[in-house]
Amino acid sequence: MKNTRRLAAASATLLALALSACANNAGGGGASTSSTGGGGSSSSPAASGDTVTIMVGGMSKQIYLPYMLAKNLGYYDKAGVKVNLVDEPAGGDATQNMLAGQVQGVGGFYDHNIALQAQGKSSESVVSMLQIPGEVELCRSDLKGVVKGPADFKGRSLGITDTGSSTDFLTQYLAKKAGVDPSTTHRRGVGAGQTFIAAMKQKAIDCGMTTEPTVSQALSDGTAFILLDMRTAAGSTAALGGTYPATSLYMTTDYVNAHKDTVQKLVNAYVETLKWIQTHTGAQIADVMPADYYKGVGKPAYIAALNSEKGIFNPTGIMPTGGPQTCLAVLGEFNPKVKGHQIDLTKTFTDEFVKAATPLS
Repeated sequence: MKNTRRLAAASATLLALALSACANNAGGGGASTSSTGGGGSSSSPAASGDTVTIMVGGMSKQIYLPYMLAKNLGYYDKAGVKVNLVDEPAGGDATQNMLAGQVQGVGGFYDHNIALQAQGKSSESVVSMLQIPGEVELCRSDLKGVVKGPADFKGRSLGITDTGSSTDFLTQYLAKKAGVDPSTTHRRGVGAGQTFIAAMKQKAIDCGMTTEPTVSQALSDGTAFILLDMRTAAGSTAALGGTYPATSLYMTTDYVNAHKDTVQKLVNAYVETLKWIQTHTGAQIADVMPADYYKGVGKPAYIAALNSEKGIFNPTGIMPTGGPQTCLAVLGEFNPKVKGHQIDLTKTFTDEFVKAATPLS
């Protein structure tokens, strides 16, 4: 029932988007934005291209930065594709909207493709944007010295994005790896940003998994401390046992097969964006992003966070070697839809489009 209500609400959002796409502008960080570029002028390279709607699981999170960055750099237009970006805080809801045909693509964690295959559905990542999760486990400052690691999770209230989300399964995995039965914890869906911070300040959660810029905001005023940091390859490997590819653009296999030219244009834009990130500073990146993205934490902290975690971004877009296996190991432990199923990982992603990507003129 919960997912049904969300799907209906998201569908209404998408209907409103379709009716008002021409009025959307490039700078907002709101629920939806259209990347027609150049005011939708007929001279724009994208004006005669296909239109694709992509739902992103929390667009202002730095882990999903490439989607808006590609737009504000004008790369969608240069690639010849029109993109409508729709913001959705819970990745699972975005996946359901894709399956319902409400959106053509999802900006979310790669691991959703594994779960979908286990349910008899076929989808695939067409470009890998994050080679590590970029997630951080924060705990309330008053628990410093009390909660020293996941071994202390028993009986604790743990913040996750939402039930069934990637943060849910990662949290359970960390608990079990430390010898704690996940059923002895209380996992609460608190989203990200202000809702996450409010839950921590109100002591509704003891610890929680989130990303930048929420991490910097919670640290800046002493609300929380870092328990585990998966913003580096070393931190991710220590916590999860290997590389864990996170943000990707994924689509149904049927859509990919039927729209290869459109998918290639999208991947061209994202590969160019990933290269741009590698050659620019946090300050230069922040200057291109909407001000709404860092209003809570402040631009200096947003820039510092970008500089410290630039390593999370995949410089090539190629699926990291061994990454899918790590994701399967995590999901196979706690996702009841995956556990016990035979998964063909080669069908959950493709590097075809990344390898064929051409520079934008």
